[in-house]
Amino acid sequence: MSQKPAYTEFHPRWYRPRMSTYWWLQRGSYLLFILRELSSVFVAWSIVFLLMLIGAVRKGPENFEAFLMWAHHPVLIVLNVITLIFLFYHMATWFSLAPQAMVARFRGKRVPPNWIILSQYAAWAVVTLVLFWILL
Repeated sequence: MSQKPAYTEFHPRWYRPRMSTYWWLQRGSYLLFILRELSSVFVAWSIVFLLMLIGAVRKGPENFEAFLMWAHHPVLIVLNVITLIFLFYHMATWFSLAPQAMVARFRGKRVPPNWIILSQYAAWAVVTLVLFWILL
């Protein structure tokens, strides 16, 4: 039967080094990681903006015109340009992670990671061109 350790008034403290609030600025890889996480906020904003646009179109021409006037505000234009930059960064990092998350094989051999990444960019380009063709 094991005995419980005796209580001591001076219990040793665990060593926990202090971490700076700005630890992510110490290395470039940390900064890129934080920017990747921050890009999720801009992805969410783009979805909200798109839903607001769809709602304005659904409610009629007057609401759509009001939405367009609101969307032409300089602050929103700057926000949406920053959002576009973060969306491209989010997409690029997502595409570069795909070969690590999925192991594709062709005829028993592993497909090179660059092929997986390039195939995603090719699919993105095709979908973009098809959408441009439909819309224009």
